Amino acid sequence: MSDKKFTPFVSPEDDLPQITVKAVILGFVLSALLAGANAYLGLKVGMTVSASIPAAVISMAVLKLFKNSNILENNIVQTAASAGESLAAGAIFTLPALILLKYWLDFPFLQTAAICMFGGVLGVLFTIPLRRALIVESELQFPEGVATGEVLKAGTKGGDSIKTIAMAGLAAAAFKFGQTGLKIFGGSVGGSVKAGKSIFGMGADLSVALIAVGYIVGLNIAVLIFIGGVISWVFGIPIYMMLADPAEIARVVGSAEGYDAALSIWSAKIRYLGVGAMVVGGVWALISLAKPLVDGIKSSMEAVKQLKSGNKADILRTEQDTPINIVLWSIVLLAIPIFAVFTYVIDIDHLNVSSGTYWGAIIFGVVFSLFAGFLFSSVAGYMAGLVGSSNNPISGVTIATVLATSLCLLAILGSQVDFAADMDKATTAAAAAIIVGAMVACAAALAGDNLQDLKAGQVVGATPYKQQIMQIVGVVAAALVIAPILSLLFNAYGLGGIFPREGMNPDEMLTAPQATLMQSVAEGVFSRNLEWTMIIIGGLVAVANIVIDQILKAKGSNFRAPVLAVAVGIYLPIELSVPIFLGGMVALLSAKAVKKAAEARGEDAEEAVEAAGQRGLLFSSGLITGEALIGIVLAIPFAILESTEALRIMPAELGWISDILGIGVWIAVMFWLYRVAFAPRIQN
Repeated sequence: MSDKKFTPFVSPEDDLPQITVKAVILGFVLSALLAGANAYLGLKVGMTVSASIPAAVISMAVLKLFKNSNILENNIVQTAASAGESLAAGAIFTLPALILLKYWLDFPFLQTAAICMFGGVLGVLFTIPLRRALIVESELQFPEGVATGEVLKAGTKGGDSIKTIAMAGLAAAAFKFGQTGLKIFGGSVGGSVKAGKSIFGMGADLSVALIAVGYIVGLNIAVLIFIGGVISWVFGIPIYMMLADPAEIARVVGSAEGYDAALSIWSAKIRYLGVGAMVVGGVWALISLAKPLVDGIKSSMEAVKQLKSGNKADILRTEQDTPINIVLWSIVLLAIPIFAVFTYVIDIDHLNVSSGTYWGAIIFGVVFSLFAGFLFSSVAGYMAGLVGSSNNPISGVTIATVLATSLCLLAILGSQVDFAADMDKATTAAAAAIIVGAMVACAAALAGDNLQDLKAGQVVGATPYKQQIMQIVGVVAAALVIAPILSLLFNAYGLGGIFPREGMNPDEMLTAPQATLMQSVAEGVFSRNLEWTMIIIGGLVAVANIVIDQILKAKGSNFRAPVLAVAVGIYLPIELSVPIFLGGMVALLSAKAVKKAAEARGEDAEEAVEAAGQRGLLFSSGLITGEALIGIVLAIPFAILESTEALRIMPAELGWISDILGIGVWIAVMFWLYRVAFAPRIQN
């Protein structure tokens, strides 16, 4: 039991104020703000990071302005705020696919908000019966939840954490403004080498946020993501070019040369290796979770029996969840608005099938959303306990959902519609699969983050049901702002190769890699042109990866190889994998330096490394927040002026100078991150 591992910071007998007016307002605002920041980051690189720690630090700074505030109130604020970040992840991994399918021309407010809100609330409800099994009675670590709790505890004693985040945020914002706005600094560098018929490409996005992502996930995950990139770009693309028909290569590449040619082949062919790897990885995650899931259900039933026996008074404040009867009825009642959303968004006229078949497909979508939502929420919660929210492969379970939904809808609708001959109907069916996937993705994303927050609450001594209420507040706040933020970003930069108007700069485009993947999978199933060969090869790569990981596990190795991390690397462009890898290297080198210095001083090396990691984590959070927020701010003038060149002051012909300056600042920020983690331990 977890109560044997530590004592809550606030005793269960002390019931400090938690849900206050200022906490609700601040949690609502921060949830909306962090949802926007993570929406930008996710659309840019296909990855998001947990906002719990920066939310906790910001909350502490604001609440200190009031006379009466406490650690549990701070925890309530970060609980709501981080829910916004999670909901953004579920939304941006799926809903932009509707733009890519050209099913939506923009992000309609009501439909977008409803999908996000109902999916997010489902995620909150699903985690309530999982809390006891995955947090109280399991050995899962929930690293970011524990870290958030420790940050909250440290905040009661003072500190300069907020200064670290603010300093990094301002620096990242200034650099991003110089890159994307003024064009003083280059945004990326890349090159290629041709060997025979093959091209070997390599590049790096000069993003400090990606460096920060690499630092946060650590060297192990960063290396695996980079290995995935190497599989695609060093092996996949050259081998494909060597073996494929020259006419097919010419069709894919067109007039592109060098690195751009490699990018075209990756986009059209090689990225489907990542699809296969993610599907196999998702299935493996489900297999791995079979026993914990069964144990979790049994444990939840025991909690229900205890409540029904009338022993509520015997349950400690720190163990009081939302009553299970309210949870179950809420899930059942949510089926009604989810049904309404599906019928409103998916038009029967576009499918041209019988009413019986149409309503059968809609009912399947609702039932599958509830079933898959709980199943994948359990998976996401367990994975968050293992590797943290930032590393949680929500995209993996979403791909499995979209692929399974597409195949089922093909079986239901295929007898009446020849999707291969009618692309409009194929697009509508693919959109239906994406919408179901979006509902499940939002639920799974919320589940992982919510359990991290509940773990932080366990550390500080919070009341679970009050956190669960605030999680729903955070979902509502984020759902209300996601549509306008997505619309703003789309109209400013374009998404995944789709631009709202002519003449936009493709270099500034947000790649939306996960949404592009969802669109490709769903559309490929119905048009019957999915790259099954690549998917199968990717699946075999994943199987080999799983075997290697099991060998490492049997040997007790500290280095593990979770398959979904490699799969993400296979799918991402190599220029995104490189800075993530470098960020992981910064984490390793700073930890080694701190450990060496601590041992030389006779200090506790483990404690010193942990403290250094916390400083680096705060600084990295600032880098991510600063770059993401300035990206959203710049989207406003770009959308109004209909050009990402509107603020340029560096002449385009001096681009080589911009690249040199960009590389210089990028390296300087890496060194700065290293010094932030290391410097306090080398001072006399």
